[in-house]
Amino acid sequence: MPVLRWIRRNLVVIAGLLTLAYMILPNIVVMVFSFNKPNGRFNYAWQRFSLDAWKDPCGVADLCGSLSLSLQIAFWATVGATALGTAVAFALVRYRFRARGAISSLIFLPMAMPEVVMAASLLTLFLNMGAQLGFWTVLIAHIMFCLSFVVTAVKARVMSMDPKLEEAARDLYAGPVQTFVRVTLPIAAPGIAAGALLAFALSFDDFIITNFNAGSTVTFPMFVWGSAQRGTPVQINVIGTAMFIIAVMVVLVGQVIASRRRNNARP
Repeated sequence: MPVLRWIRRNLVVIAGLLTLAYMILPNIVVMVFSFNKPNGRFNYAWQRFSLDAWKDPCGVADLCGSLSLSLQIAFWATVGATALGTAVAFALVRYRFRARGAISSLIFLPMAMPEVVMAASLLTLFLNMGAQLGFWTVLIAHIMFCLSFVVTAVKARVMSMDPKLEEAARDLYAGPVQTFVRVTLPIAAPGIAAGALLAFALSFDDFIITNFNAGSTVTFPMFVWGSAQRGTPVQINVIGTAMFIIAVMVVLVGQVIASRRRNNARP
């Protein structure tokens, strides 16, 4: 039958679209319920359309404070993990030293290890050091957690780089710094940017590691978890919708820029 033949020819595309719809469906639900006005404390059943939460997203006490704290931690964790991860990635790819293979394998441990194990280990470390749990312990924990993801993203990009481009720059009397800034860094920039975006998303979204090492510090994921115990304000859906839209816009802008670069590079 024609329909069955069409389905067989487009089976991969159909499966991909269904998977994408399955992944986006929770975000659509969050977006829809950001316009809800529930009768009680819990925003789990649709009652009536309202823009009240969008007009006053900070109407719930401590919500915007926890959001601001999460953004600060995510920003500085991204800066720290990206700087350290980029240096480690270049070292693992460009240099030969003892235990290089072992270090390269150990980099993947935080990615393979359950978060609760890493969270408990970091908590034990901080307590043995006598550190006071709070902003700085969360920041250090997030940098350590995000480091492996940055190293993996940057390492893949550096391994695909053509060393002849750097050799050509040196042949044209470019110094080490000039070669790195004008040749190496622009080529590695997509991998560094991917690692930074991944680190920001992981840090902002993390709950388990944060919950173990936060002390009295309350980040946005912890605020959401605490609110779910006594009532979920609609403003949480508003913040989630705004973050989702911003993420989609960043991806679209990145795709447009990459497409323009490819078109400009064509002869």
